[in-house]
Amino acid sequence: MLVSSLYNIVDQIFIGQGVGYLGNAATNVSYPLTTICLAISLLIGVGSASQFSLYLGAKEKEKAEAVVGNGIAMMLTFGILYMVLIEIFLHPLLLAFGATAENLPYAETYSRIIALGMPFQVVTTSMSNLIRADGSPKYSMICMLIGAIANTILDPIFIFIFDLGVAGAAWATIIGQFLSFLAAIVYVRRFQSVQLRLADIRLNIRQSIHTASLGMSNSLNQVAITFVQIVLNNSLTYYGAMSEYGKDIPLAACGIVMKTNAILLAIIIGISQGSQPILGFNYGAKQYDRVRSTYKLAITCNLIVSAAGFILFQFFPYQIISLFGTGDAAYYEFSIRFMRTFLFMVIINGVTLLSSNFFAAIGKPIKGLLLSMTRQVFFLIPLVLILPLFFGLDGILYSAPVSDVMAFLVSVAVISRELRRMKKLEQGES
Repeated sequence: MLVSSLYNIVDQIFIGQGVGYLGNAATNVSYPLTTICLAISLLIGVGSASQFSLYLGAKEKEKAEAVVGNGIAMMLTFGILYMVLIEIFLHPLLLAFGATAENLPYAETYSRIIALGMPFQVVTTSMSNLIRADGSPKYSMICMLIGAIANTILDPIFIFIFDLGVAGAAWATIIGQFLSFLAAIVYVRRFQSVQLRLADIRLNIRQSIHTASLGMSNSLNQVAITFVQIVLNNSLTYYGAMSEYGKDIPLAACGIVMKTNAILLAIIIGISQGSQPILGFNYGAKQYDRVRSTYKLAITCNLIVSAAGFILFQFFPYQIISLFGTGDAAYYEFSIRFMRTFLFMVIINGVTLLSSNFFAAIGKPIKGLLLSMTRQVFFLIPLVLILPLFFGLDGILYSAPVSDVMAFLVSVAVISRELRRMKKLEQGES
């Protein structure tokens, strides 16, 4: 997730410097296409990796091989299908995502090129899960880093030297994705646990449904993020048109804030997911004291990281926003206010994210899924729709910290109850 976030933020920085805030607004409008791609990748990748690990643990090597082969077939099929659908329906999709007359040409140029790389992205992201499950986490990271580094090098060359604007950023992204794709495909012949044959790479409907069911939880989180982004974009353009800032300044500001915050969230999610195996192992072993101590350690780490993010967002917003290009006084004034207000309660997000991972780790995925959706679906989307009715454009800014607090309170209540239950179990066994 961190590498995926870096892809987007690097593009946004160079587009902002080379094209201006209209370019940033355009990439923000097209961003749901990327999050949908990630949702597809997680559906296939997490589901395939889960099945793969289960069959390996059961010493059923042939079934494990079939899972990998079916997974690769799913990646290619859904990646190509998604690319075709984007190319056919791009114009109405971008309008639905909140595009304006001013940024639509930029968004269409960028998105039509980006769409060509969707099959590469689906395969690379999905394969990274299988590669990790095969015991090669370093190779998985290298696959992703190859593309991110190439994108970072090529962005300024294509945008500034070749003067390609948003198209240059899109081509740089595709080249990076293709290099990562090649590295991932090379691994197909290098699996340590299984020996894959060409005949194994075929689509099995029953197997695909099972794979999708296991990856559904992670995928739905991305779908929720996509829906939030679409609602935000449309609300910002609607209420922005009634304000002194117009439609495009709020869109550009939102893109910067969301993608900057994505870096922080990726680190928090990394800490949370890193704690999952430890939490799950000790919960299964009924070592509840270790479960609590691991949870507290992860919470502490998340709070430290979140505090660092809070300091950056509150005290250095101008410096952060300046990285993404220049604009007039109204652009800076709104962007700074957006960052400070929208991310005001970011310090407590780590608690909510860790708590949802906690329940997944102890074998309660439904509770974890519901908890993970409290902020995005149950609180943020309704608040984005309701608060602007009373506060106008500012209501959208207030919606995030209010939903953060509400989700935090729910998480604390649910996790406290679970920890008390474990304490009673521990006392009953002693």
